[in-house]
Amino acid sequence: QVQLQESGPGLVKPSQTLSLTCTVSGGSITTSYYAWSWIRQPPGKGLEWMGVIAYDGSTYYSPSLKSRTSISRDTSKNQFSLQLSSVTPEDTAVYYCARDQGRLDFTGWVPKYDYWGQGTQVTVSS
Repeated sequence: QVQLQESGPGLVKPSQTLSLTCTVSGGSITTSYYAWSWIRQPPGKGLEWMGVIAYDGSTYYSPSLKSRTSISRDTSKNQFSLQLSSVTPEDTAVYYCARDQGRLDFTGWVPKYDYWGQGTQVTVSS
């Protein structure tokens, strides 16, 4: 059974960088052909896919967030991380990590999640 757990600060100041880590157990983040996504849900809104890192380290980002988003991994710890720069209060959301069996097509990354973390609340406020 794959389990994912998000961790990181719950409060970030405007203009700073939001950093979260997802620790995976029960499976390796380098196993072909899985990928690992970050998703968020602002209050009162739907889920928003942010980006993904594939088993081979390839990354793909939402076009609307690409300029501010970076996803990396530490294979020795079986973790992957999210950095979102220049945050504003509009970045306040519950942030989730998930295992993703999606694919890349002409429209971009098409996600297909099968395991999720429990989510972590991040509030952007001074």
